[in-house]
Amino acid sequence: MCEVVTAGEPMALMLAEGQRPLRDADRFIRSVAGSESNVAIGLARLGHSVAFAGRIGADAAGEWVRHALRADGVDTRWLRDDPGRPTGLILRDYPAGRPVSVSYYRTNSAPSALAAGDADPDLIAGCRVLFVTGITAMLSSSAAGFVDRAVDLARDAGAHVVFDLNVRLRLGDGPAWRTVLHRYAGRANTLLIGQDELDAIGEPAGPRDFLTGRTGTVLLKRGAAGASVFTGDVTLESAARTVPVVDPVGAGDAFATGWISGLLRALSPADALREAILIASLAVAAATDTGGLPTAAERDRLLRAEGADVDR
Repeated sequence: MCEVVTAGEPMALMLAEGQRPLRDADRFIRSVAGSESNVAIGLARLGHSVAFAGRIGADAAGEWVRHALRADGVDTRWLRDDPGRPTGLILRDYPAGRPVSVSYYRTNSAPSALAAGDADPDLIAGCRVLFVTGITAMLSSSAAGFVDRAVDLARDAGAHVVFDLNVRLRLGDGPAWRTVLHRYAGRANTLLIGQDELDAIGEPAGPRDFLTGRTGTVLLKRGAAGASVFTGDVTLESAARTVPVVDPVGAGDAFATGWISGLLRALSPADALREAILIASLAVAAATDTGGLPTAAERDRLLRAEGADVDR
């Protein structure tokens, strides 16, 4: 039995080194990416037992994704090799003072062939939390079936389902993303959305409108403005931490990591929000999607040191 199952699309990442624009890069940092991968690694570093369910290609990129997940303690027994399709790949940069450039190579990738049968009932029935995203549901109709099956299995087993919309407009337009949002909002226990995402897809509903069905908590990410938690009649807000931004990518996944860890440890919503904000700030202060994700000891030391000049 594991505490968390993350299910979806792992990707290989090649990050332009030295904050050089992607078009001029001649050296790259090799890492992993994908929301579900980032959250899996983040939670494993915090000491939680995590399994990843999904597909990768039977190729070199798939080997380094599997190795990176295992190196951080993620159980990859349910991460299956697909010999007929490649592992998804991301090329991106993180230059100072200009938007990040990203090139995705995921057409006909192994995760796009995910299907309902890839959701293992025994694995999901034994977890406390299932983490899935709208990205996987947008890869293909069969991948959406995989997410549906995983969510249904988790709900039937009494697990807590966390759904992060995670809009990527290259995968579909606003109406398509609104359909995905409403497909899972009432079926997840916790819904993560960004204010910029709601604006980008033209969603007229506000955060509280999604507190329906099984959804008892909505987390609204507001970027540099911080984040809000909506649950029942209670609304909590927190400002973002001020840190030097090295690489802005991965903050949302780090935020989800902190929140899920707090959920697993039965923290109050206020304390879980505080940890989520902290871990998100650490992610943007380091290169790669996972480079800044802390261990539990590092997290606790930083929480103790907040408001102090020196951690004694």
